[in-house]
Amino acid sequence: MQRRFEDLGIGTKAAESKVRLLNRDGSFNVRRKGLPFLTWFSGYHYLISLPWWKFNLIILFGYIAINALFGAIYFAVGLDQMAGIDGHTGFEQYLECVFFSTQTFTTVGFGRTAPVGIGANIVASLEALAGLVTLAFGTGLLYGRFSRPVAKIMFSEHAVIAPYEGINGFMFRVANQRKNQLIDVNTTVTLSRLESHNGTPARRFHVLELERKQVTFFHLSWTVVHPIDESSPLYGVTQDQLEASDAEFLIVMRAFDDTFSQTVHARTSYKAKEVVFGHKFKGIINIGQDGMTEIELDKLHDHEQV
Repeated sequence: MQRRFEDLGIGTKAAESKVRLLNRDGSFNVRRKGLPFLTWFSGYHYLISLPWWKFNLIILFGYIAINALFGAIYFAVGLDQMAGIDGHTGFEQYLECVFFSTQTFTTVGFGRTAPVGIGANIVASLEALAGLVTLAFGTGLLYGRFSRPVAKIMFSEHAVIAPYEGINGFMFRVANQRKNQLIDVNTTVTLSRLESHNGTPARRFHVLELERKQVTFFHLSWTVVHPIDESSPLYGVTQDQLEASDAEFLIVMRAFDDTFSQTVHARTSYKAKEVVFGHKFKGIINIGQDGMTEIELDKLHDHEQV
């Protein structure tokens, strides 16, 4: 009964998957099927959780596409219904229609080009309405992206198994990427691996005991350590055995973000091939010449052989 609840909610069937359970960025490897696209897809959630570079590209290409479309509509309605179009070729006239569209869409309206026919005025009225709605929606997206509390916790690229107080320890290192204050940081590490059960390989989950599960202040780096003593499921395990069991270390961190006064989360995992035996992390904390504590975050992933 105890073991049944140690899978963190992943489930027995999902645990049989051949791919990693948890990606390095914290996302889950699950493909949703059986529902119409519009039922499970949320455009707002998708846009608010995208990386910034993808979000900016969507905004840029969307802006270009909308104005290219309305420019084509103005061009199709007829240039006789548009005053101020001075282009000599069809392409130049289309470009002027596109530029007029950008002025209407953003409600700038420089005034040189203007609709004079009923058809062009109807299109311009509809575009102005679409522009107001789109800009309001974009403003809401930007507010949502900036106000959404997200833990920017850096995880070391590799975990290591290194000497620790006369025994070995499974270790990985974390640090806060931002200058905001995180307090009461809690960490849970679960080992997922294949084990023989009645002669049949089955995936089992083990919650690893940590040297310390919580730190009150998280202003520097934190090396999370699981002591590998005789009670540890990693006791006596070699690197080959770890890889043969398709082991994966699932990491869940929770912290209170003082800026937003909310709890934030961070997740990642380490597969067996991402665990380096016989290495330890290099020191990254120093005291500057002025006596100020310094942390070299660009060296968070550095480790060396012992």
